[in-house]
Amino acid sequence: MITRTIVIKNKLGLHARAASKLVEVALSYSAKIEIGHSEKLVNCKSIMSVLMLAAGKGTELSVRAQGEDETEAVEAIVALIDNLFGEAE
Repeated sequence: MITRTIVIKNKLGLHARAASKLVEVALSYSAKIEIGHSEKLVNCKSIMSVLMLAAGKGTELSVRAQGEDETEAVEAIVALIDNLFGEAE
């Protein structure tokens, strides 16, 4: 199991378009992937669960993956978030 802590940096936070991109990346891996606050982790492959986090800019989240491609999955998700979900800011 791999766990990384990340901070949402984009201006609009984890809004619908960003959440959709996150879920799309997560679905491309077979590992079980969860994201959230330390006390509330949700399925990263579920758009509704990700949106329910209501993670605004500056929110610290944990990304946890377990499975065959767990390392690659976490690295891809961290890269997406660090790249501001491909948004300008």
